[in-house]
Amino acid sequence: MWLVLKCTSAILPRFPVIFMQHRFALPFQIAAIAILVFGCFLVLKPFVTATLLAAVVCVSTWPVYTFVRKLCRGHAPLAALVTSLLMVLVLVLPLALIAGSLANNAPLIGDAARKLFADGAPLPPTWLAGIPLVGEPTDNYWRELAASHEALLEALAKLFEPARAYLVGALILLGDGVIQMSLSAFIAFFFYRDGEYLLHKLLLGLNRIAGPAADEVMLIVGNTTTSVVYGLIGTALAQAAASVVGFWLAHVPGALLLGAATFILSLAPMGPPLVWGCAAVWLFYMGEVGWGIFLIIWGLLVVSGIDSFLKPWLISRGSSMPFVLVLLGVLGGVLAFGFVGLFLGPVLLAVGLNLARKWTSETVGG
Repeated sequence: MWLVLKCTSAILPRFPVIFMQHRFALPFQIAAIAILVFGCFLVLKPFVTATLLAAVVCVSTWPVYTFVRKLCRGHAPLAALVTSLLMVLVLVLPLALIAGSLANNAPLIGDAARKLFADGAPLPPTWLAGIPLVGEPTDNYWRELAASHEALLEALAKLFEPARAYLVGALILLGDGVIQMSLSAFIAFFFYRDGEYLLHKLLLGLNRIAGPAADEVMLIVGNTTTSVVYGLIGTALAQAAASVVGFWLAHVPGALLLGAATFILSLAPMGPPLVWGCAAVWLFYMGEVGWGIFLIIWGLLVVSGIDSFLKPWLISRGSSMPFVLVLLGVLGGVLAFGFVGLFLGPVLLAVGLNLARKWTSETVGG
């Protein structure tokens, strides 16, 4: 009896350790890894959007970085710095100029609104009544507002709060875009500098998950990302350049700033017409009917024509993406990632679409 108690007292203190090692070791290891991954995600969550944008930009502009590195005689950090600065010039600076201009002009918009409240609305231009179908009713309504100060106040009161909310929201969205893109440019420096090492490690990880298909998956992701980015950015640059030419020909002030706004809004469907359409309305209001008609024709045929032909051609080289997915990518991207979602949303959906096509074709074929 004494011997049994002695043996039991010697084994019991070690029993939990033995039991844990042989039965519960794997679940506890999995739980520890899950907690670690979740903790890392919480730490990096504020930077997920900027990191995704930096990765997309680096993948699509890697040939530019390679060319710059050759010019820098193989000095990777210097080439990464130069390419990151180019990213700032192309993406961050135009957005910062638009945000700054909007913030600076906000007091002027408020002063104009207060003056309109105090002095009343001006009479409509004489050409307005001559527009078919809508001209005469619009002219009559405008004259009623100009004649009745109470009616004008009531109409402006209905528009003031939505307009103020829209202006504040636009400033917040643009400011968030500037911050996210600036952070992306900073992260992109390290992606450029260590890109080959990171790609090697990523391929090793994919080989363990996807097996022999890892290389093809990476090829699909790279080609799709590059084609969508080239389609979005190339079309935006072409539309911005065409818009600047149209604004300059029509003698619209601030042509370069309006061109930068066209570049940003080109990432969204039906974005550029908001810019050249407002400029055409301003020309009509100033009595420049001929130039207003010219700008509308220029916007429809040239600016929107570029979006109709150039973007599908560029994107189709690596991804045949339906228009509805582009629209959903833009809207969902903005809701998920803020302003940079205009750029990230369509890219992520295109990559997911192509990978789904690859998987389903292999499944059906097998």
